[in-house]
Formats: sequence, structure tokens, C-alpha cells
Amino acid sequence: MAALSIAYKDLQILFKNRGLILQLFLMPILFTAIMSGALGSLGGDGEKDTRIPVAVVNLDGGEASRQFINGLEAAGGVRVESYSQAEAQALFDDSQIMRIVTIPANFSTNLDSNHPSTIQILNHKDAQIQETEAVRLVVEGVAQDMTLESQILFSLQQMGEMNAAAPTVYQQAFSTENLQRQARAQFEAARSQKLVSINQRTPAQQAEEERLAEEQPRLEDVTVPGFAVLFVFMTAQTTALSIYNEKKVGSFRRLLAAPISKVTLLGGKMLPNVITGILQIVVLFAFGVWGMRALGLKPVSLGNDYLALVLTLLLLVLCSTAMGILIAAIARTEGQIGGLSTLLLWGLGFLGGCFMPLFLLERFLKQLPMVVPHYWAKRALESLLIRGVGLADIGLELAALSGFILLFLAFGLWKFDFD
Repeated sequence: MAALSIAYKDLQILFKNRGLILQLFLMPILFTAIMSGALGSLGGDGEKDTRIPVAVVNLDGGEASRQFINGLEAAGGVRVESYSQAEAQALFDDSQIMRIVTIPANFSTNLDSNHPSTIQILNHKDAQIQETEAVRLVVEGVAQDMTLESQILFSLQQMGEMNAAAPTVYQQAFSTENLQRQARAQFEAARSQKLVSINQRTPAQQAEEERLAEEQPRLEDVTVPGFAVLFVFMTAQTTALSIYNEKKVGSFRRLLAAPISKVTLLGGKMLPNVITGILQIVVLFAFGVWGMRALGLKPVSLGNDYLALVLTLLLLVLCSTAMGILIAAIARTEGQIGGLSTLLLWGLGFLGGCFMPLFLLERFLKQLPMVVPHYWAKRALESLLIRGVGLADIGLELAALSGFILLFLAFGLWKFDFD
């Protein structure tokens, strides 16, 4: 009860300080909103269609031309955009489209009668060579498939005409209509059930690099985990200042004279930091889920394992609290607390990856960020919220955070001056 009374008194003092409340609760929201918007525009939309746009001018309008356009879409890699001839030419001249595929008039009629047709591909002088070649291969592939299908149907038609001299019973069984109907059914089956499939293999190292690249979060996805870690650790300064102010006015000495243990006294001073950190997390994650959606930004996901998330955030708050005791033990003046807090909390926040994705941080600093607790907390939250892993997958991160808690408490209590 004594620890709760001490904590209640400290919380009353805390919530009367409007400037500190804004720093602890409003600043994380502002940082998250601004950085999410900025990084989202920088990183682009992760769901953006990356297929090569192809302007298609259909001068035919028949069944064969529709089949050709559907074939382009089904082939993959290109995105068909239909235009009239005048619209496409105007956009092409204005360099807004890089290539035009023109289906000629009478394309369907010529194909049905096995007469040649020419599909025109007009490439802009500024078009990328690789994309131009890719589009050509797709167009040629679809055209060759349709050519083969047309030639087979035409051959069956000729066979049906040759069969006209056969007895009536054979004419009915092997009529041109029956043969072509059967062939078309085979063509449709071949499109969905291919006889030949392609199995592409990649060397192990390259495959692993591609897998890791696919798993990397987008820049805007890391703002909520990063700033949650940063600003929860900011409450360590509040704990240190609260202890310093108690000593300054002499109330800390009076508490020591009261019939309570030193453990209870420190527990009462640590509890407000725990409660404040939990409130920060609730406010920031509520904004991440609903506020960011209201602003048109990508909302944060809470992952698939809520127990692992709660445990990670609890260890984060306890680590921040233990760091507050450490700062209070080392610093002797209010200026020292401010300077040490700025160095530790902001400096370690930068080093621990609170302002950038960890895969970028590790690319430049290698294993150096592993020496700070911010890194392990951020790594656990990124794994839970972005990659959707569970408790079993973040055991190393939780063990590291627990180790930092014990280290900060042990050193802080060793150096703590109760007088």
C-alpha cells in the first residue's frame, strides 16, 4: 500500500504538468503522423501495379481482337490500357505513353479465313530498351499462339471439306463443325491445364537474398514500432527527475525515515513510470490503428499473437523504468539528468533504429545496434507487427530485453544514493 500511495502522489504531480503531458503523449502522435506521411510518399505504395503499361488501339473490335487483348493480360508482365487511335497518338507525342500496340481492322476476319494480319508496335524514342523487348516478347507469344490455333482450325476445316465425299455416317461424325468444336475445347483446356510447366531455380544465396528483400517492411510501416520504443524510453527521464526533486526538497529523506523499506520506496517511484509507459503505448497504438486510417495513412497492424505483443511491451516499459533508476543513480544534478537523458535516450534511439527500418540500419552499422535495448525492442515489435510472427520467434529479443532490465537495475541500485 505504501508503494501505491507514493505512486499515486507522483502521478498527481505528473498529470498537473501540461508541458510534460504534451511531450509524453502528443509528441509521439505528431512524430508518427508526420514521419508516416513523409516515408509513405518517399517509399511509394507497396501495392502499386508494377506491370509495364501498354497502350492498345483496337481498330478491329471482333472476337479475335478481344481474344488477343485477353491474352496480353493473361500473359503477365504487361498492363493493357485501351485508347482510341487519336488519344494514343496524342499521348505518345506528349511522351506520356512509351509504346502503342495497334490491332488492325479486319483482324478477326483475316484470322478466321487464315489470311495474314500485322500488329503494329510503335515504341517511343525514350522508352526503356528492356521494357520494349519484354513487351515485344509478350505480344509475339500471344500472336504465335493465336496463329497456331487459327492454322489448326483452318486445317480441320479443309479436312472436313475433303471428307465431304465420304459416306453420310462418316460425314456426320467427322464434320467440320464437330472437328472445330473439339479443337476449340482442347485449346481452352490447354490454357488452364498446360502440358508443359516451367520450374525455375535460383542459387541458394540469391534465393535467400530475394526472400529477405520480400520480407523487408516498407518505410512507413516502422514508424509506430519505432516511436513507441523511443517515447516509452523517454519516460526514464521523468523517473529520474521525480527522484531528484524528492531529494531536492527533502521529502525523499522523510520517506526513508518512514516505516517502509527501500525496496518499497523505489517500487513506488518506479510504478508511475510503468503506468505512464502503458498509457503512452495505448494512446500511440490507438492512433496507429484508427487515427492513421482517418488521416488516409496505412494503419498499423497488431500482429497475430497478442500475448507476445503484450509481453514485449511490458518488458519495454520495465526496461525504460530500470533505465530511469540508472540515470537517477548516476546523475547528481538536474542539469546532469537532462544532459544524460538527452544523450542516452535520443542517442540510443538513433542507434537502436527508432527512426529507420532495422534492415537499413544493419546494412550500415552491422552488429553495433545490438548493444542497446532499443534495438531489441524495435526488432521484436517489427517481427510481431509487420512480419506476423509469434512468441516462439522472438525469444532472443525478449531475453535480451530481460537482460538489459537486470543490468540497469543491478548497476542502478549499486550506485544509488538513498541519502
